[in-house]
Amino acid sequence: MQAVILAAGESSRCWPINQGHKSQVKIMGKPLVYWTIKGLAKKGIKDIIIIAKPDSKLNGELGPLSAELGVRLSFVVQEKPLGTGDAISRASDLIQEPFFVFWPYKIQSEDMVEKILAKRQEGYEAVLIGTKTATPWDYGILKLEGERVVEIVEKPKSGQEPSSMKVVGTYFLSSDFFEYYQKVKHHPTDFVDALNLYIKEKKTGFVALEKEPPPLKYCWEFLAIFKTLLESKEFSQSIAPTASLGKNVVIDGNVHIGENVNIGAGTVISGPCFIGDNCKIGANNVLRGPVNLEKDIVTGAFTEIKNCLIQKGTHFHSGYFGDSVIGENCRFGAGFITANRRIDRGSIKSLVKGKKIDTSLTYFGMVVGHNSCFGIKSGTMPGVLVGSNCLIGPGTLVFENIEDETTLYTQFKNIVKKRE
Repeated sequence: MQAVILAAGESSRCWPINQGHKSQVKIMGKPLVYWTIKGLAKKGIKDIIIIAKPDSKLNGELGPLSAELGVRLSFVVQEKPLGTGDAISRASDLIQEPFFVFWPYKIQSEDMVEKILAKRQEGYEAVLIGTKTATPWDYGILKLEGERVVEIVEKPKSGQEPSSMKVVGTYFLSSDFFEYYQKVKHHPTDFVDALNLYIKEKKTGFVALEKEPPPLKYCWEFLAIFKTLLESKEFSQSIAPTASLGKNVVIDGNVHIGENVNIGAGTVISGPCFIGDNCKIGANNVLRGPVNLEKDIVTGAFTEIKNCLIQKGTHFHSGYFGDSVIGENCRFGAGFITANRRIDRGSIKSLVKGKKIDTSLTYFGMVVGHNSCFGIKSGTMPGVLVGSNCLIGPGTLVFENIEDETTLYTQFKNIVKKRE
């Protein structure tokens, strides 16, 4: 059996952490897609085709890791973002066997493959993954006859939904699926048309998941994904022999401390927490897991980090960083504060592509792109997104999204007069 992983989209709704492709964001020292591939490899799926966009660097990142996982990776380019069906069709010349289709962030791929193969033993030629939803009008919904899928109804009107079971983007198909795809009129959502044509002639079953795997449509959803990985069996406590721990360092729970890490005296680390190679953690820090620090991160004394995914090379002087995703090589001056809760404790909203989206999170700080710098005593309000290569001046409180390549600062007026 083979697998196709779809990693060719623009990831525009994951701005500002969408440089390259969202599947390249590092978690526990590896690109996100690595963990999906590893799950497939554990179930014996070793022939994997990755659909990438033209400027993708996934080949360079994943090539050296393929031997480690014992898989053969083939890379196929989707020149233009013409939809899921077009992306899958790019792999048609390489598909010789029944195959799985996965998005790169399906980190629970091992469990999904196991459930799909068990369902296949019941005589089904194709298998889809589904889970219940309270808002079926937002999704592709399965129309069922007993245990068999007979149609996918895309975004049905309220009251006309055929079930409450939505498709979650994982499929098991036979190699002749591409014959059906060629029969439909091509457009950005033609994959559903092809599936419906295919389902009419193939006995198709479904696996109902009790809990939906973490999605990755928006940038804040990285928080749920990295938390899932750090709480999984993939993660366990380890301290590299070259790591140095100061006096009175407290470690509680599963914590990985990489090579050449230095942790200052009095620091408290509550797992799960991943600290990558060459990180320097200052004295009297508090790391409240889940926390993921990629390599070469530096923190000054009295820094507190809680529930954050932070990419390589970022430096923090001091302050509080909560429930946030931060890109590579950012700089934060002393006294930075992330506001991560509304004062009324309500659900936090973020602006994405001009539309205000309810994150359904009551704890959410910020998402920052790469190479952005923040002056002393600056901060962000809940749900703010800050682009790459931005400069935020000292004492500035960010209330709204900041686009890439932007300078923002608050003007202060000094009043100087003689004392009476």
